Parts: sequence; C-alpha cells; structure tokens
Amino acid sequence: MMKKPEFPIAREGFPFILFSGYATLILALLQYSAATLIGLVCTVFVTAFFRNPSRIPPEESNAVVCPADGKVILVQEQFDDRFLQQQVVRISIFMNVFNVHVNRIPFPGTVKRVLFKAGRFYSADKDKAALHNEYCAMVVETAAGKQYGVVQIAGLIARRIVCWAEKEDQVKAGQRYGLIRFGSRVDIYLPQGSEVVVKLGQKVRAGETVLARMKF
Repeated sequence: MMKKPEFPIAREGFPFILFSGYATLILALLQYSAATLIGLVCTVFVTAFFRNPSRIPPEESNAVVCPADGKVILVQEQFDDRFLQQQVVRISIFMNVFNVHVNRIPFPGTVKRVLFKAGRFYSADKDKAALHNEYCAMVVETAAGKQYGVVQIAGLIARRIVCWAEKEDQVKAGQRYGLIRFGSRVDIYLPQGSEVVVKLGQKVRAGETVLARMKF
C-alpha cells in the first residue's frame, strides 16, 4: 500500500532540516553572528520547502485535480509514444523553489505502472527537460477503463524524485503520492477529448485547482 504521510512537513525533508538546524546551533555556540544568521535563514527556507499542507480537492466526479503547485507552462495535444501510446492532452506545471513540492493524485483509479528513468538535469522549464531529464512516470487506470499518466521530472537543481505509489495501489484524487526536491516539473497526460480548463501562465495549487474534466 502507498505510504500515507501525516506530518505538516514531508518526512524526506527531516535530514535536511536537522542538518541545517544543527549547523546553525553550532555556529551560534561559537558566536559567529553573521554565519548563524545565514544558517537560520537556510533552516527556515528548507523547512518551508518541505512543507506538506492539507488540501481539499473539488467534489466534481470528473475533475482532474492539479498534481503540483506552480505555473502552467504547456498545454498541447500530441501523440504520446512513451507512456500511453495514444493521442493525449498534455499539461505541464513548473515548480520553482518557493512552491510546495509534495505531489498529488489527479484522478482516482488503480496504479498500473510506475516507471523510473535516470537522465540529465536540464532546467525543468525547457522543452528538452521532458525528453532527457530524469523522471518517474505513473500510469493510472480509471474506473471507466481509461488511462492517464503523471510524470515527475527532475530539474536543474532537483536531483531526487520521491514516489510513494506502487503498482495496483488504489488512489484518490488529491491524495499525496510523492515529491521532488528543490525545483522541478510535473507533466500530466490525459485521454484525448478531456476538457482543459486552465490556461498558459496560470498559477495552480496541487490537490485543489481543476486542470481539466475527464469525459467518461
């Protein structure tokens, strides 16, 4: 079963927060004022980066919920030959270092595949990032038998993708399923005919913003 994080701070952030806090404490004990201030700022930043807030997903049965906080940088129809092997609507969301980086399930269903591929670390807002960067893709099948894909993509600074989902997990819209450390991108591949309701440049929130509506 998928792990269910219960803390307001993602557990994967604890080592970074503890290290930064410990280093700041040592600097304070040594009375290095300037370095202590820098350490304190770093500790606050790292803690904020790994925040894991509660979200209330919309109640619409056909709503495709945003998987990541950030900005919509791509909306296009294309043939997907990597994950679904069919015509899809693809929506890309770019997360900067100030966004919440916990990712959420866009639509209920059953996890059919989780695919991890090592790769490069181009800036996540560039087109070549989707093709060449390290990623973790998840394919989910809905109760109606349709499949969609959601892909966590590493970025220039992001070097670690975390995915708690496993094959055959039953997932719900808005459920936490992973995160990406320090700036990145999430792409979602929806079945052809899905009605997109977001626009390029729009700011979105994971687990709350409706990206599209699935047609059953």
